[in-house]
Parts: sequence; C-alpha cells; structure tokens
Amino acid sequence: MKTLLLTAWRNKIYRALIFVVVFSMIAQTIASQIEIFTLGVMTKKGPDAFELFAPLKDGELKQTQQITPSDISERWEQITGSTTAPISRQDANRFMAENRSFSIFEKFSNLLDSWLHLTGNPMNLAFLIILVAIFKAITLFIHRYSTKLGAINVSAELRQRYFEHIQSLPMEFYQRYNIGTLSSRVVADAASIAEAINSCMVNYLQTPFTIVSTLILCFATSWHLSLIIFLGFPLIVYPIIFLAQRVRRISKQILSNQERFASVLLDFLAGIQTVKVFAMEDFSLKKYKDQNAQMVNLERKSAKYDLSSRPIIHTIGMFFLATALLYGLYVLQMSVSEALVYCGLLYVFYEPIKKFAEENSHIQRGVAAAERMFDVLEQKPLITDCDGAIEAKSFSQKIEFKDVWFRYGTGEWVLRGINFTINKGEMVALVGSTGAGKSTIAQLLPRLYDIQQGEILLDGKPLTTYQQRSLREIMGFVPQKPFLFLDTIAANISFGRPYSRQEVIEAARKAHAQDFIEKMPLNYETMLIDTGSNLSGGQQQRLAIARALIKKAPILILDEATSSLDALSERHIKEALKELHGEITQLVIAHRLSTIEHADRIVFLERGIVIDVGTKEELLERCPPFRSMWEASIISSTGVFQNA
Repeated sequence: MKTLLLTAWRNKIYRALIFVVVFSMIAQTIASQIEIFTLGVMTKKGPDAFELFAPLKDGELKQTQQITPSDISERWEQITGSTTAPISRQDANRFMAENRSFSIFEKFSNLLDSWLHLTGNPMNLAFLIILVAIFKAITLFIHRYSTKLGAINVSAELRQRYFEHIQSLPMEFYQRYNIGTLSSRVVADAASIAEAINSCMVNYLQTPFTIVSTLILCFATSWHLSLIIFLGFPLIVYPIIFLAQRVRRISKQILSNQERFASVLLDFLAGIQTVKVFAMEDFSLKKYKDQNAQMVNLERKSAKYDLSSRPIIHTIGMFFLATALLYGLYVLQMSVSEALVYCGLLYVFYEPIKKFAEENSHIQRGVAAAERMFDVLEQKPLITDCDGAIEAKSFSQKIEFKDVWFRYGTGEWVLRGINFTINKGEMVALVGSTGAGKSTIAQLLPRLYDIQQGEILLDGKPLTTYQQRSLREIMGFVPQKPFLFLDTIAANISFGRPYSRQEVIEAARKAHAQDFIEKMPLNYETMLIDTGSNLSGGQQQRLAIARALIKKAPILILDEATSSLDALSERHIKEALKELHGEITQLVIAHRLSTIEHADRIVFLERGIVIDVGTKEELLERCPPFRSMWEASIISSTGVFQNA
C-alpha cells in the first residue's frame, strides 16, 4: 500500500491532481447529500393533522395517535386567534416552527423555503432540482476525469521509469527473465497499479469523508435510527476483509500465470518456422491450452470473490435500511418525507461501503502488480560508472587483456587467465571450437559484462575507468544473431543517428547490401517486418554490418558476422575489411577461417584458455589443433564448392 501511494506522489502532475480529486470527491459527496434532502423537500406537503393538533406539553408538540374535537377547536383558536377563520399552510408552518424542535431536514427545508419560496411554487422547486442535478453532474465529471487523468499519468510514468531502468541493467538480468515476463510487467502491471492508486483514493479519502459526514447528518436527523447503523457495520466489515485476503492471493497467481501465458505465445510466434517444419502444431496447442485452462480457472475464482462482495454487502445494507424505515414510520412516527430523507442518507452511507469491497479488489491486484514491478525497479545495476569516470573520446594505442578470468554468475569459469594484445589498426581474430569463450571476449570489451579477475586495458587504462556510454560510442559491434527493428532499411542502418542518405548508401555499399536493397519495393524506405523476417539471414547480417560500418568507430567487433553469407558476399566483406586495415582496429570471430586468413594475429582458444597466438602461417606450423581446424575448413569449403 505504501509503495502505491509513494508511486503516485513521485509524479508532479499527479500531486496536483490529488488535490483536484479530493476536492471533487468531497463536492460529489455533498452533492449526493443535498440531492437526498431535495427529494425530501419535494415530498414534503406540510404538517399532517396528527402533528398540527397534537397536545402541547412543556411548550412543545408531542406525538399522538388520536385527536379529539376539543383538541382541534383549542388548536384552531391558538393558530388563527379565531374559531372561524381558515388555517393557511403558512399559518400551520409558523405554528409548527414555534412549538416543535425540528430535525436537521426540517430546518434545511424551512431555510430553502424562506430563500426560494418553494411552498406553492412548483417552478422554483423544479429550478432547485435542476440546479442540484447540474452541481452533482459537474462534480461527478471532474472527479471521474481527474482520476482517469491521474491513472493515465501514473501508468505513463511507471512505464517510462521501468523502461529507463531495465536499460541500465546488465545482460545477466535478461538471462534471468524472459520476454513475456518483462513485457507483461511493463503493460499490464502498470495499468493495475494506476487503477489501484485511484481505488486507494476512493477507499481512504472519499469513503471515510462520506461515512463520517453522512453519519453526522443521520444522527442529526434521528439518533434512534442511527444506532441501527452500528449494528450493521461489523456485519459489512467482515466479508470485506475475508474477500480481500483471497483476492490478493489469487491476483498474484493470475499475474504469474499471465507471464507464463505470454511466454508460451511469444515462443510460438518466434519459433513458428520450427513448429511448422517439425509439424508440432498439436504440441504447441497443448502447451497453450494448458496455460489457458489455468488462466480460466484462476479468473473464475477471482470473479467469484469479486462479484460476491457487492451482493453480500447489499443484502446486509438493505436489511438494515428496511429495518430503519419501518422503525421510523411506525415507532417514531416520522413523516414520510423525513423517513425518505433518512433512508436516502443511509443509502449514501452504505453505498461507498459496498463499493469499498470492489475498490479493494483493485487495490489488492495493484499491490500484487506493484510487488512484481518493483521487484525489477529495485534491482541495482551491477555495472556502473565509477566516481570520476572519464570519457573515451578516441582510441590511439592498444587493447590489452591481462590475466582475465570470467564466469557467468556462479557457474564454471568461461575464461581462464586470458592474455593477448590488439594494437591500433590491427586485425586480430579469435578462433576456437564452440564454447571456447570467443563471444564472451567480444562482449567484455563494451562492458556488457564485468570480469571477476584480471584487467582489460584500453590505451593503458582499465575499462572501468571509462564512462560506459562513451566506451560503447567508440566501438562498432556486429553480433552473432543480428537484430533488426520494425522500421525502414535506412532507419535500421542509421539506428537513431542523423546520418545523411549518402552515408547510409555508402555503408550499405561497403557491407555489400546495396544490390538487394535496390531490388526492394521502396529501396531504403522499405519497411522491415518483425525482426527483419522478410529478409534472408545473409541479408540481415549485411544490414547489421552496414549499421556497424556507418558508425565509423575506431574499434570494430565482428562476432560470426559472415556466417550466413554466401561465398561471393563473404569475399566482398573480406575485401571491405581489408580496406579498413590500419584505419580501424578489428576484433573478428569466425568459424569460417577463410574470413580471417589475412589477420595480423590469430588467438586460438580452447575451453577458455589461450593455446597460442600468431599469424596463420605461424599457427599452422606450431599449433596442431589450429592446423586440424584449418584443414577441416579447407575440405569443407572445397566440398561446398564442388557440390555447388
């Protein structure tokens, strides 16, 4: 609960809206109470005979069940001063005002009558009713609009904070959470939290004000009847508490199941080709149906508790409302208009209590959603800029790996005492079997992960002394699996930077992507669908290479960047990289060894250990594992060529 309220208070706009909401809530409650009194004024016709001719005791009219002719004659003369003059309604009201203690309703109606002259004037009465209706409509609109506006602002602010925060979290975080989990929290949970904040304001601001103010009016109208409220109140509170506990527990289960449900759907959409090729539609459907069935079961339970609260509370409330009505009319001898007003006030009193249970369901869902969302928001970035971190403006000397040890989490060591150097302008290749640690080294340079032991130096300074953002600005990176956004080809190459069209075309030409781009329907303005799936793997890789080249960063990292290219495209990329030799420092990872045959040095790794470092010729001569890999690569490429 505290988390929800703090979330609202952090938003400057919402702080201002809170005052508007509170004011409109109070005004709406007052409007409802005035509306009840106005309805009572409509039904008031003046005192009846039993009230007007009741006996006077101690200077005050007392209730009676019967009157005699002598009572009438005596009272007639008291009112008019004559036994023959007629009694007007004004005469009767004046006499009643002088000889009876009025309830707050009667005082209110007499005050209105003196101001607006309602007696015998239906036009003024109609004007009063319209005025009250307009006042309530305005306050109701302001209340609902301001609360809705607040929900929109809080949801937007939470989504913004969430996205900004997850951008600062390390890659290890994304290995613990799947896409379905993260996307569910940013969309569904933010909306639930915003709705819960509004429900908090209703339950803990409007409801107490309505209950207290209406209770005061009820006691002022009839303290005898008001005691009935205290009998009914405990019977209403218990089911609210009982249902709230169950709703919160089920809400947590629903939110967790929604994550799994979204993950199953996203897995199917991402792997649709694999599903169809293996004809596993039935298997995917079964997983989906199982999650869907669990969701239905939980939602049924939630609906049962949600929808049962109001009928239970309504039944209890109506029982005591009927009791108050009967007791007031037949025991206390209240007039119909007084009884109507009192019952109307009881309705105003019980209505927010009925809604309390419903709003509390929203609060419990919001609390559960807040716990899940803040589970992410409260995670601290493991990789941060140190105090006094400097900006990496350029690269002028060398990159050094000195006794570098690294592992993911608490698993086995992936890199064990790595040592090698990359001088400015050189092309250094990392070669080794799968799992040797090549891609890990590539991800350590831009500090996607931090090492546990040793040092990685850039121009003689540890990477940790540089600002992360500036460090990544001087590096171009082509990952193993290129990712393309739902945008145009040109936008995917420029990637949010203000490059000119000529620079985009030049980068595409160097990446040997211009030939297929010009064949697209709108050339560079062609929209790519989700993850660029309307392109081949080789075309996607060439766009990723163009994205890295256009940056013109002094350091270029290619992690299996040519694995999906045909032989001709690979040759063009190899020539483009050769042209960059001496100008750009390149760290290249490749299984196809023909890509790196012109590398200045090759680092051969096995199980996270550097086995040897040297040129292609030196390794062929003194490193048997590399020689075996090279010979296998030649045989494979020759076989492919002959088969082609």
